[in-house]
Amino acid sequence: MTHEVFNQAPPRAGINEFLINPALTGAVDRYDASWAVEELTEIGQLVGRADFQRDAELANAQPPVFASHDRWGNRVDAVDFHPGYHRVIGAAIAHGAHTGCWAGPRPGAHVARAATFMLFAQVEAGHACPVSMTHAVVPSLRFTPELAGQWLPKVYSRDYDPELRDPSVKTSAIFGMAMTEKQGGSDVRANTTRAVDAHDGTWRLTGHKWFCSAPQSDAFLVLAQTPGGLSCFLVPRMLPGGDRNVFRIQRLKDKLGNKSNASAEIELDGTTGWLLGEPGRGVRTIIEMVAQTRLDCVLGSAAGMRQSVAEAAWHVRHRSAFGSVLIDQPAMTAVLADLQLEAEAATWTAMRLAAAYDRDDAESVAFRRLATAVGKYWVCKRGPHHAYEALECLGGNGYTESFPLARRYREQPVMAVWEGSGNVIALDVLRAMSREPDSVAAFDREIASALGVHRDFDTHVAATRKLVARATPAQARRVVESLALALQAAVLIREAPHAVADAFVAARLGPDRTLEYGTLDAGLPLAAIAARA
Repeated sequence: MTHEVFNQAPPRAGINEFLINPALTGAVDRYDASWAVEELTEIGQLVGRADFQRDAELANAQPPVFASHDRWGNRVDAVDFHPGYHRVIGAAIAHGAHTGCWAGPRPGAHVARAATFMLFAQVEAGHACPVSMTHAVVPSLRFTPELAGQWLPKVYSRDYDPELRDPSVKTSAIFGMAMTEKQGGSDVRANTTRAVDAHDGTWRLTGHKWFCSAPQSDAFLVLAQTPGGLSCFLVPRMLPGGDRNVFRIQRLKDKLGNKSNASAEIELDGTTGWLLGEPGRGVRTIIEMVAQTRLDCVLGSAAGMRQSVAEAAWHVRHRSAFGSVLIDQPAMTAVLADLQLEAEAATWTAMRLAAAYDRDDAESVAFRRLATAVGKYWVCKRGPHHAYEALECLGGNGYTESFPLARRYREQPVMAVWEGSGNVIALDVLRAMSREPDSVAAFDREIASALGVHRDFDTHVAATRKLVARATPAQARRVVESLALALQAAVLIREAPHAVADAFVAARLGPDRTLEYGTLDAGLPLAAIAARA
């Protein structure tokens, strides 16, 4: 009898992760992507299956392994993955999580692709790195039409082929990137990698990259110095004809989280690359990729918040203590409602940003220039503590590797670090405000659209405008935080149910706001909000 299991939550599987996510389904409908509901429903069913969840677990429990040489002593620089990883990323690519919006442009295409990406990233985050970079490389490839003509059909393909083969015969391609070096980090202009013109249409690159994301990819965007300045190059792993390019993996990074994804230090030694964009305009070329991956950091963090609060909600619905089910105890109801508010704000904000990429009118371009960086800073920073609080809802179970929230807790910080950590992003916001005043005006119009509903929101917007007017680098973080909260509240006021918007404004902007989750005003409809989790 001591081995009888009771008062434990059943496995959280066999659930459609799309249909039970009210913020995501609402945003898909609101932002012109209702045509994608059938496929998103199929994806929601897929990622909610027990076997998919098991693949996600195995991909992280048995992370990629690097082999410098084969058994005969040939240099191969191979990265081997658990089969579960290949099944996960193969499914994501088959459903267009990488480039569906580029391959099939239509109203709502970026929103549909964002929802697809979030559903897969909710359950397994590591594979989302190469998926994101493959999506993000498209605008950069277009700087050089000849290279775009060669590579875009492969990037658009929904086939997943992990074999490194002659790119001229391969029908699909996954992209990575290698920008940072050990001496510079985010200061990419300090890079020392050099590129020499081979006078045959190619260049030869020599240098060492401190972080190369997804080194198993078919090709990479790489920054290197030329006589004209820092330039961007397309570097394939395999050369036309089938010979290996010089791409020496030094080691895989032993990371806090993101275990299923390989990150590496690499050495280039006379490595063949093709110039992408103009010489000396490397940052301008690759920044298009950076903007897209910053958006995906927001999507990934929001997806992580959804996983966190959904797992917490499942547990507290099925676990009893002190005479009642946990969710029915007021203290737990308040915690779960607060976690759901954060997840909904992140999801609605992420999808609003994705919708801005579906339009190329001046207003949308100006808005997303500032709003993407603002959202990346704030949503990604909120992820780790949100994951921790959700983990705590599970008690000791949450702290074990048998449940997914320990993995999620380690995963969330990478989105805040990747593509610019806090200060880099905050200072980028200030630069955009200074150099592109139209982006400030577009952002202000966005938040002004929700004025007149909540006094606390109106007060916050007035204070934010004053901060923007006198912003300095020392105040950068405060300015961006204020902008982010204004953006989240504005989107929720316009789009979310009144109960969610009212509670968010009270909890994040009101005079009684506090520093911890679960301290909401008891007069708010907490049970209704928690039920949305």
